[in-house]
Amino acid sequence: MAKPNLEQTLIVFKPDALQRGLVGEILTRFERVGLRIVATKMLAPEKEHYYKHYEDIGKLKTRAGDHIFDITLEMMNAGPVIAMVLEGVESVALVRKLVGSTEPKSSAPGTIRGDYSHMSYGYADTEGKGIPNLIHASGDPEEAEKEIAHWFSDPELFDYEALHEKFTR
Repeated sequence: MAKPNLEQTLIVFKPDALQRGLVGEILTRFERVGLRIVATKMLAPEKEHYYKHYEDIGKLKTRAGDHIFDITLEMMNAGPVIAMVLEGVESVALVRKLVGSTEPKSSAPGTIRGDYSHMSYGYADTEGKGIPNLIHASGDPEEAEKEIAHWFSDPELFDYEALHEKFTR
């Protein structure tokens, strides 16, 4: 019998998270709340991969325009990324809450972006650059499903029982 509200969500540690050495510290936050890693890999995707992720699935270009889309792709190509699938009870909403607002300046203290990044849209626009906000997190369960299928094949997703699950599920 499937457990209600058990979800999988995609997170992508962006190049700025890797370059600053924050991956382990950020990942610890997800594990501490009871999420378990069911897939992970480090890669340097081509522009086509990011196009599908940010436009075909996320509609960034449609919503924000070519300039924002191009800056985002430029930032994502600044280095490798680490993609992961996390699983847990209502994991999409939980991860979004832990990560904080897309604009780091608007993220509350205690969130990942609130604690580890600080930049406003206004400053980024003035400087003509993107916002280094450390991590991508799926926006909703439907988006998560599409993103996971885009980044991972079925054999790359693992199922196992973590010891803490009797307390978190």
